[in-house]
Amino acid sequence: MKWITRERPKIDRIACPWLIKNFVDTEAEFIYVPKDQVFEKAEELNAIPYDILGAEYSHEGDFCTFDYIIKRHNLTDPAIGQIALIVRGADTDRFELSPQAAGLWAISAGLSYNIKDDHLQLSIGMKIYDALYSWAKYVHNEKHTWSPKI
Repeated sequence: MKWITRERPKIDRIACPWLIKNFVDTEAEFIYVPKDQVFEKAEELNAIPYDILGAEYSHEGDFCTFDYIIKRHNLTDPAIGQIALIVRGADTDRFELSPQAAGLWAISAGLSYNIKDDHLQLSIGMKIYDALYSWAKYVHNEKHTWSPKI
C-alpha cells in the first residue's frame, strides 16, 4: 500500500513509516508532498494519508499518529509501547514523558536540517528507529558505566 504525508518529515513522519514497514505493511511505499497536496495526491495515487489533520491516521487528543497506528493495528510488543512514549513526548513537545524524548527530537530536527531529500532522510531515520527498537527490546536496562580508573 502507498502511504502519503507532508514533506520535510520529523518525528512522527519518520517513526510511522518505520512502524508500518516493520509491523503493519512490509511492502509499504511512502510519499512526501507539500501539505496542501496531501489529500488530493492521496486520492490520485490511492494512498493512505497519515499524520495530517483530517486523516484517519493522525493525532488523537494527547496521542500522536504513532500511537494511533499501534491502537488501530493491535500492536502489543512492549518495546513498541516504550518507543511510543518516546515518540509521543518528542512529537508533542512533552519531554517529561520519557528521558529519551528530547534526544529523539534533537536527532530528528538535526537530521531534517542536514538532509533535504525526504526519502534519504527516511532511509537514515529508519536505521535510527531500528536502533531505538533494539535498545527498547533488548538492552533498555543496560547501564553505561565508565570508570575514571581506566
